[in-house]
Amino acid sequence: MCNKVLLSIVITPSIEDAFVDLLLEHDAVKGFTSVTVNGHGVSAHSLSPAEKVVGYQRQLLFQTYLSQQNVQELINSIKQHFSDSGIHYWLTPVINTGQII
Repeated sequence: MCNKVLLSIVITPSIEDAFVDLLLEHDAVKGFTSVTVNGHGVSAHSLSPAEKVVGYQRQLLFQTYLSQQNVQELINSIKQHFSDSGIHYWLTPVINTGQII
């Protein structure tokens, strides 16, 4: 059994550069993946008029896995640097990791 968790974080594109910098500078983060996603079902008041027409909001999804001991430290750092930015995150247990070479 692995003692790691997958941290998934959804942010708005407007804070992408600063968010990437935070992840790159954080000691517990050894690497991460990011992808552009479309957020559906977000609250209507946070959508621009154009987003209301198309029915989604452009967002970025970041994923990294790290030890359970380090995840709260990273979340606290994100909260400190990006309060009131609408970031959404969730944790998923990681059963196993590896590399196929």
